[in-house]
Amino acid sequence: MKIHAVTSALIMAAAIGVVQTDAGAVGTQPVSSSSERHRCSPSVDIRAFSDELDKTTFDDVYAGNLSALAVDRDGRIATLSDESYLFSLAVREGAHTVGAKPIAVVPLRKQDGTAPDSEGLAVDKDGSYLITSETEPSVARYHRDGEAAAELPVPTSLAVAPVGRATRNQTFEGLTLEPGARTLIASMEGALAGDDPEAVRLQSWYRDMVDRPFRTGAQYGYRVDEGLGVAEIASVGKDRLLVLERGYTPDYGNTIRLYLADLHKAQNTSKVETLTIGGATRLADKTLLADLVNCPDLGATAGQPQENPLLDNIEGLAVTGRTTGGGLRILLVSDDNENATQTTRMYVMDIRLPR
Repeated sequence: MKIHAVTSALIMAAAIGVVQTDAGAVGTQPVSSSSERHRCSPSVDIRAFSDELDKTTFDDVYAGNLSALAVDRDGRIATLSDESYLFSLAVREGAHTVGAKPIAVVPLRKQDGTAPDSEGLAVDKDGSYLITSETEPSVARYHRDGEAAAELPVPTSLAVAPVGRATRNQTFEGLTLEPGARTLIASMEGALAGDDPEAVRLQSWYRDMVDRPFRTGAQYGYRVDEGLGVAEIASVGKDRLLVLERGYTPDYGNTIRLYLADLHKAQNTSKVETLTIGGATRLADKTLLADLVNCPDLGATAGQPQENPLLDNIEGLAVTGRTTGGGLRILLVSDDNENATQTTRMYVMDIRLPR
């Protein structure tokens, strides 16, 4: 979603080689080797950021408006433009540097020939792409050439009004596959009409085997912080999600918070008409990992007011591997909205999850 006011399954230790080492990556900024110098919180360290993609084109396509990230089957990083393009990136990562270069791009087309308002992305076991569009909303499978195959069933209540209860541009913003690729989860960015404004819904689909179609599964409630919405989710194990909450306030800038959500004890809300905070329905548990305003700025600059100039409109998140200490390596990207005062910025961070 283009925000103006207030992805991918867990890759285990074998996937550490997803990125190519290149300590001299162009357009990157180094981080001090001292862990204290790049700590955002006790759970999160930022290793590097890069503006290398900012205001660039590839094959005459603008390489911005990026809203999602996922690890592709070839070890590249797939990234989704909400202008309906799918890029393949070669990501170069050194000890304290990161850079990215597009190597391919395909336009996305729905079965009716129109372009989706693409926001969420996951790569399935067979290499096809699962992509959300927040217009309807929908989740569809796309071939690697960008052509849509079939759409998944979506509960009517999640459709944009007047068909359902969702608000335009507040629907499926995040998408992730759980390990094993049998459960798919999409996150609504905002609340349904009639629900508490801070209570958003997570919709799941499941299948018994990876070569079978997905069927509609359980739905869960998740409490967002006041004034924020869910920008992205990424699975870190069965019923555990990284959740990226995001908001924007003029003259202050972006608020970006990273949470761990646990669905183990959350109740199925698919038959719950009104979702309230503190009501009878048990929502997902959440644990704050970091408020990214507390990260060191690493010398970053911002084209608009930001409490921390490192921040921008971060929308994409992918887990790319494990750290040597047993934590997770994650990649994030911001959506510049093709705006001169915003930046397409990539970040690499290490996370230590609570048990």
